[in-house]
Amino acid sequence: MATAAIKQNTFVWVGTDKKGARVKGESRAANPSMVKADLRRQGIKPVKVNKKSALFSASKKKKILAKDIAIFTRQLATMMSAGVPLVQSFEIIGRGHENPSMQELILTIKADVESGSTLADALSRHPLHFDELVCSLVAAGEQAGILEGLLDKIATYKEKTEAIKAKIKKALFYPTAVVVVAFIVTAILLIFVVPQFQELFQGFGADLPAFTQMVVGLSEWMQANWWMLILIIGAAIYGFGQAKRRSPKFAHGLDRVLLKTPIVGEIVTKAIIARYARTLSTMFAAGVPLVEAMESVAGAAGNQVYTDAILKMRDNVATGQQLQLTMAQTQLFPNMVVQMVAIGEESGSLDAMLSKVADFYEQEVDDAVDGLSSLLEPLIMGVLGILVGGLIIAMYLPIFKMGSVV
Repeated sequence: MATAAIKQNTFVWVGTDKKGARVKGESRAANPSMVKADLRRQGIKPVKVNKKSALFSASKKKKILAKDIAIFTRQLATMMSAGVPLVQSFEIIGRGHENPSMQELILTIKADVESGSTLADALSRHPLHFDELVCSLVAAGEQAGILEGLLDKIATYKEKTEAIKAKIKKALFYPTAVVVVAFIVTAILLIFVVPQFQELFQGFGADLPAFTQMVVGLSEWMQANWWMLILIIGAAIYGFGQAKRRSPKFAHGLDRVLLKTPIVGEIVTKAIIARYARTLSTMFAAGVPLVEAMESVAGAAGNQVYTDAILKMRDNVATGQQLQLTMAQTQLFPNMVVQMVAIGEESGSLDAMLSKVADFYEQEVDDAVDGLSSLLEPLIMGVLGILVGGLIIAMYLPIFKMGSVV
């Protein structure tokens, strides 16, 4: 029977060590008496123990990033492999962490483990930071007595997947940056620069060229309705996010369009295949049954098109089909990947083959993102040049025609 979780609080304490020196810190416990008992075991005489106020905690909290979880997993794997006991490892890592929120999370997990919970159960209480895949691997490691080795695999998996996510964000950042920078530059010119020329044009005594009239009209609209434009953009972004979150059909269609987008779609596809291979390799190497593993792999795909395909593959594998055949039927995996999986299944080294596939496609993503960066840098300059140049030409067209007016 699982031990009921005891609510933990954060306490700020002040005490003196064996040499009489003043020390202070924070501890997670159910009540002050437990904090004092823990301090005495460490050779510290408690002087003052107070519950940390919620206001103070909120002011110092930082968001826990996926990168923090990846680093924590690697630190825990390293300490376990060095022979440091699990609870002590949590204590060392938690006390040394710079992020107060991460420190609180680690010490909460430590308290849960000390109260009798398994590590997998303790981690599963924090689903925002430890997904089902990680909890399943930890549970498998605890049951088989190979937690130390599996923590190392989990750490490698987290590091690789976070590296891939960073590359994808970088690939998507550049096109977004082109649009945002172009919009900002254009808005500044229309709101602040064009009105200066407009005052000059009023004394010409002649009709302005059509192109100039269009730019001046757009400038007047921007000056009067800039707030409306911001409101429309904000509402569009919010509506887009809500539609993606609440409508599976919309999310599926958006992911399909993303996969077919020139250049970026190819990078996203390679990243998904790398993540698929890395996740399945890690779970299969941990001894998780293939059908069960594929359910976690589907959740880690990060694209609704591939998620639906992998879930269908899982159903087919459950009926006895080979993995390579189900992959080929989806028509979402390159022939090379299917053949590598076929060799792995025939030779009994599926995890090793999937790991090689993941390594290959991770390198492909690296190279593709670097190439995209080199391609888009001159593109950004070109787009900005066309926009700024077009506005300048529109403003100087009347000046070029001043001779005919005179």
